[in-house]
Amino acid sequence: MSAVAALLDSRAALLMLRRTIAPGPPTVVACRSSAGLGRAYAEHLLDAVVIGVKGLRHPDLSLLRARFPHVPVIVYGPFRPDDGDLLLRLSSSEAVAAIAVEGVDDPVVGDLVRRHSLCRARADALAEAPRLLRLTEVIQRGAWERLVMLAGRAVQTDELAGWLGLSREHLSRQFGAGGAPNLKRVIDLLRIICAAQLLANPGYEVKTVARLLEFATPSHLHAMSRRITGLPASGLAGLGITGVLGTFLRRGTRSRR
Repeated sequence: MSAVAALLDSRAALLMLRRTIAPGPPTVVACRSSAGLGRAYAEHLLDAVVIGVKGLRHPDLSLLRARFPHVPVIVYGPFRPDDGDLLLRLSSSEAVAAIAVEGVDDPVVGDLVRRHSLCRARADALAEAPRLLRLTEVIQRGAWERLVMLAGRAVQTDELAGWLGLSREHLSRQFGAGGAPNLKRVIDLLRIICAAQLLANPGYEVKTVARLLEFATPSHLHAMSRRITGLPASGLAGLGITGVLGTFLRRGTRSRR
């Protein structure tokens, strides 16, 4: 399950983040130090990181940003009237995706985090994918949208069918209609897209990404990557989201038997 790591200045800010981001996923993982934040990158499938004003002063933060530059950072804290220069620096920094002022933006902080998350970036980058994959029917689009939001999980067909209020057989039959890929192949595609998104960060190794995305072994991730793109997982960082999709389309979207 995807998560948001939070290193905040107050318990009130943490509670507000949890309240406004619910119902999840993502879940909120509270961190008490920069070391704890570092562990969160390794132990959770992070969609974003939320840091308080005090957290900006942690000496390890710049190192974490260098290792995980593509995981969005949202700053949420109690800025003072004399913090104008700090706000200006943050707003012009490519390392910060958004800023929320504690006591002012509290009701919308969860929505702000969602808008700048990896999940939203993935959905935006795949906006044209349904058309390219020939997913034109309501059932196909509904299943696709649900899968994109599930952060590369190994979703079972009956699980997805239950969410959509359909039988497993009806979903499988209707999803692959009209020349669209079968459902299993699209689930695999999205898992590899999510892996590529994570591996764009130098701090993520293939073995870590395999564990975060619940592959049985790194070899399993490599094998699926080869089926989808023709490349091992180590080559996914150079493809990115749209590159994985483009390679998938060129190689043929139907399963090879």
